[in-house]
Amino acid sequence: METVGPDLGKNLERVCAAFCRDATFRQRVFQAGTGVRAAVCYLDGMASAGEIRAGVIRPLMKALPGDEPNAAAYAAEKVLWATEVSGTGSLETVFSGLLSGAAAVFFEGCSTALVVDAKGFRSRGIQEPENETVLQGPREGFDEVAVSNLAMIRRKLQTPDLCAETITVGKRSKTAVYLCYLRSLASGALVEELKRRLANIEIDGILDTNYLNELIRDRRLSIFKTVGSTERPDVVAAKLLEGRVAILANGTPVVLTVPYLFAENFQSGEDYYLNFWGASIGRFLRYFCFFLTISVPAVYLALLTHHQRLLPTFLLLSSAGTRGGVPFSSLAECLLLILVLEILKETGARMPQNLGHTLGIIGGLVVGQAAVEARLVSASMLIVVAVSGIAGLMIPRLRAAVFFLRVGFVLLAAWLGLPGCLLGGAFLLVRLTGTASFGVSYLQPLETPTAQGMKDTFLRLPWGKMLTRPAFNRNLTRQRRTKE
Repeated sequence: METVGPDLGKNLERVCAAFCRDATFRQRVFQAGTGVRAAVCYLDGMASAGEIRAGVIRPLMKALPGDEPNAAAYAAEKVLWATEVSGTGSLETVFSGLLSGAAAVFFEGCSTALVVDAKGFRSRGIQEPENETVLQGPREGFDEVAVSNLAMIRRKLQTPDLCAETITVGKRSKTAVYLCYLRSLASGALVEELKRRLANIEIDGILDTNYLNELIRDRRLSIFKTVGSTERPDVVAAKLLEGRVAILANGTPVVLTVPYLFAENFQSGEDYYLNFWGASIGRFLRYFCFFLTISVPAVYLALLTHHQRLLPTFLLLSSAGTRGGVPFSSLAECLLLILVLEILKETGARMPQNLGHTLGIIGGLVVGQAAVEARLVSASMLIVVAVSGIAGLMIPRLRAAVFFLRVGFVLLAAWLGLPGCLLGGAFLLVRLTGTASFGVSYLQPLETPTAQGMKDTFLRLPWGKMLTRPAFNRNLTRQRRTKE
C-alpha cells in the first residue's frame, strides 16, 4: 500500500500517474499562508470547482501560518470551511476520495493528506416515476444519487430508529450500497443474512440494483420475484414500517425491498391513498385477472380440442365456422397469437410514447382484423388471447411469470385437456408453497391465514381494522384498537 510522503512533488507525481489518462483530472499548486507550498487535486464534474475555490484554496492562502509544523492537522481543525475533512496517510484512500467527488490536499513536508468533501455532480432531480404513476398520492420519486434518496426516506420517517448502513460492492465500480431499516422492527437475522449475501458478491461492477437482485435472491432461476423493487419513497417507507429492509445503490433510482411476498404483486401504492372500497375492488380485480390471464387460452384450447361436448352447441358451431380455412392447428394458432401479443407489448414499451399508442392501435385493430379476414387466425382464438393479454396488463409485476405460465398451461391443455390445466395449477401451487424470500414463506399470509393477516390481501380493509404488521415482523403491533 502506497503512503503519502513529505515530498509534495513526489506525491503529485504518483497521483498524476494514477489519473494520467483521465481528462477530468485537475490540480492546482499554490502558496498557503506565509510560505507553505500546497496542492489540491480533484476530478472535474465530480467535485465542485466553486466549492474548492471558496472552501479550500481561499482559506488556506489567507489563514494558514507558515511556521505550523503539522500543516494538515492545523488546516483541518482551524482553517478549512468544508463540512467534512479527514486526514489520511494512504494514497488508496486519497484515490477513493477523488473518485467519490472529494478534493485531496497535500502539503510540503507533511506525510498526511486531507480529503475534503466538495461533491458537485448533478442529479436528475425529484420527478414522478413514469412506471409507478398514481392518480392520488405523493408525486416524488427517487433519482440516481443514493444519499439524496436516503434523505427522501428520512423526511417520511423522522425517527432515530431508522438505520442506514453502507457496504461497498464491485471490485472496479466500488458502488456504495446502503441497507436501510428500522432497528426496532426489522429482524436481526434478516439484516445479517442480507449482509452475508452482499459480502459474498464478487463482480467487477454494480450499475443497477437489478445486479444485486439476481445475485442475492432466493431461487435465482424462479420466474417469480422474491425481491421487491420500486422508485417511490412512500412505498419504501411503508415497507420499512412493516419490518422490511431496503437496499439502495448509487447510480440507480430503483430501490430493492426484502422480504418480498407473493401478495405484494397485487398491491399498489395507490391502494392506501384511495377509499378502501375502491382499493378493494382494484385489489380483487388484480387477483381475478391473474387467474384469467394464465388460464383462459388453456381452458379454451382444452375445450376446443379434447372436450367439445362440454361446449354449448351454438358456441361449438360458431368456433368451427370461424376456424374454416385457417392453415394452423389450434395449438399453433394460440401460441402464434401469444407471441405476436408479446411482440406488440415489447415494441410499444420501447417506442416513444406517442408512437407506442399508434403502434398499439395499428397492431390491435388493423393487423388483427386483416389476419382474421385473410383466414390466418380465427376470430374466436384472437378474442381469447386478447382478453388474456388485457388481463395480464393489470399485474405488471408478474409479466414474465404470466408469459411462461400462460404458455405452459396451453401446452398442458393441448396434451391432456382440462386435466392438464388442473395438473398445471397443482404444480404452480406446490412451487409457490416451496418458495421463500429470505427465510419468509412466499405465500404468507395466504399459507397460514389469520383474521388480521388477511385484511390486506384480497381486499384492503380500513386502516382502523389493520392492527398488526406482517407475521415475520419483530413487533407485530401496528396500532392499538380504537373505540368505535
